[in-house]
Amino acid sequence: MTHPSPDHDQQVFNQHRNLLFSVAYRVLGTVTDAEDAVQDAWIKWSAADRSKVADPKAYLARIVSNLALQRLRSTQHQRETYVGPWLPEPILTSGDTADAITNTESVSTAMLVVLETLSPLERAVFVLKEVFGFSHAEIAEAVERSETAVRQAAHRAREHVRARRPRFTADRSQQRDVTERFLAAATGGDINTLMELLSPDVTLWTDGGGKVRQALRPVVGAQTVAAWFAAIGKVTYQGVGPAEMNAELVEINGGPGVVFRGLGRVIATVTFDFDADGRITTIHNVANPDKLQAITDGTTRDIGTP
Repeated sequence: MTHPSPDHDQQVFNQHRNLLFSVAYRVLGTVTDAEDAVQDAWIKWSAADRSKVADPKAYLARIVSNLALQRLRSTQHQRETYVGPWLPEPILTSGDTADAITNTESVSTAMLVVLETLSPLERAVFVLKEVFGFSHAEIAEAVERSETAVRQAAHRAREHVRARRPRFTADRSQQRDVTERFLAAATGGDINTLMELLSPDVTLWTDGGGKVRQALRPVVGAQTVAAWFAAIGKVTYQGVGPAEMNAELVEINGGPGVVFRGLGRVIATVTFDFDADGRITTIHNVANPDKLQAITDGTTRDIGTP
């Protein structure tokens, strides 16, 4: 019997690499951990008897899910003791196609924040079932649990997410327009326009990880949040003066976002969540330099669900 060549095995793995990263990133919320899980999956794939693998895609997805779940469990304590709010690591994405809406919602900062409130098992099950459409039997094998346990975890996770993440049709062009207006108002110090764009009970979450000065608790209310952003054009931040600060509108985690740069480095990212009327309800601001490497690298990720 002829065994496939190492080149063929590499080719098969590379064919599914985007899928593996997409699964791992949604389970973990961090780029480095997700890439490590994909690398570990390659090691396991290389060592496996691949002649017995009937469906490489499903096999690899099961491996990476299990690895991501193990990694998530091992980072739980670290996240629980994190200084200030823990937010997912932002990534640059491209989701211009019509069928990208579901994909991008499942990788949005707001959704990943909700997934942080699930147990590691519930999170892995939710991602595999709701986002990637795996059967309960396939998931049971991936997470090494009974099918009954997986069904129960899937139900709990679905109810939990539904309660915290109401679904409505996103108008992407409206969201981009609001983000553009928000950026212009913030850099111009226009507090009145900012107030118009923000929901009255808007919440700003900032993640500095204790590395840079940020609010350790959520900032709530349109007046306070508007004042926070109106100061952007007037104050020096992390040693970068207003004249040296550059703000660029980009797609981050499937939605419109802003990257702030200054003195040759990425300073922060800002992403938004909107209500059905297009007003900003939540702002997530990541300034921890350890979480900005993927933005600094400039790699645009394919986070689809092939």
